[in-house]
Amino acid sequence: MLSQALLRLASAVSRRRMKLLLGVALLAYVASVWGNLVNMRSIQENGELRIESKIEEIVEPLREKIRDLEKSFTQKYPPVKFLSEKDRKRILITGGAGFVGSHLADKLMMDGHEVTVVDNFFTGRKRNVEHWIGHENFELINHDVVEPLYIEVDQIYHLASPASPPNYMYNPIKTLKTNTIGTLNMLGLAKRVGARLLLASTSEVYGDPEVHPQSEDYWGHVNPIGPRACYDEGKRVAETMCYAYMKQEGVEVRVARIFNTFGPRMHMNDGRVVSNFILQALQGEPLTVYGSGSQTRAFQYVSDLVNGLVALMNSNVSSPVNLGNPEEHTILEFAQLIKNLVGSGSEIQFLSEAQDDPQKRKPDIKKAKLMLGWEPVVPLEEGLNKAIHYFRKELEYQANNQYIPKPKPARIKKGRMRHS
Repeated sequence: MLSQALLRLASAVSRRRMKLLLGVALLAYVASVWGNLVNMRSIQENGELRIESKIEEIVEPLREKIRDLEKSFTQKYPPVKFLSEKDRKRILITGGAGFVGSHLADKLMMDGHEVTVVDNFFTGRKRNVEHWIGHENFELINHDVVEPLYIEVDQIYHLASPASPPNYMYNPIKTLKTNTIGTLNMLGLAKRVGARLLLASTSEVYGDPEVHPQSEDYWGHVNPIGPRACYDEGKRVAETMCYAYMKQEGVEVRVARIFNTFGPRMHMNDGRVVSNFILQALQGEPLTVYGSGSQTRAFQYVSDLVNGLVALMNSNVSSPVNLGNPEEHTILEFAQLIKNLVGSGSEIQFLSEAQDDPQKRKPDIKKAKLMLGWEPVVPLEEGLNKAIHYFRKELEYQANNQYIPKPKPARIKKGRMRHS
């Protein structure tokens, strides 16, 4: 009996132990499965994060492109004044993508007029007017004024012509054609449509003056066969054409004799005094002065010139008018001023004097003051600081595009040899 009882007790203990062992095993299994599930979820989440990150890398450039497209479709233009139909004029600017022309286009557009810019981009740049492209009041035409142009306009600002010595000396025949045939074409257009024409002439019509300062009744002192003659004489004959059309055909003309002008959108390597000095100072190169540096110039900021051009166009003054700044400086003084404003350690290097370089240049602007109520208002240093800021930005932009401009010396296109 005792032995049977012991067997039953052992059997019961074994069953409990087995149940306990089975329970422990079950718990271990459940724990293992739970751990695997947690690990799998963690792996899945990490995988999803990596996939999402990869998708984000691919999609972000696409989002950027979409934002750029949206901006291009909703382009913000500078503020434009509203003009009624009777006050709004249709205005043509030849050479309107150039330095002065583009600033003139800005003013006329913001004043509310309809502006057509014509340019062959010999020295003009589309970048100068791209902020207006697409505006309902603006049109840009790639056209050379040496060819006739047939459009309807109320006013013509005829600015088309290379204006810096390196550019107009490079192709003197083209310079002459632009100032003669181009001017004839614009005068012909003005005659056909009854428009008023303003000719952007130049202080170069005075040549190397023997009278100082130069007033509008001075006839000038020009070398007709020198390296600058293509521009000087081209502008002189353009003035002659304007007054011939006025006397013979009754065309309304205005003539602005423009003195040295500077400001943003000047070509960095066009060889003019301002652009050369600023570029050299910013790049730490010697400032090149031709001759002794005692030659004098008077520099006006571009916004002053633009205001003068618009005032002249809308005036009743048909005789030539000087537009310039009577504040006279020597080239050497000017080089030192730019050095100081830039904070450059550049030296000043003297080179041989350029042929037919005028020794003195200063406008007499009594006529502009009296008849137009115009005179320059932007101080020289303020204008130079704006120009320096623009040139610095241009250098950064062009450095990113692996192009560093150098000051351009005057170039003369080589003639072809002819047999006698």
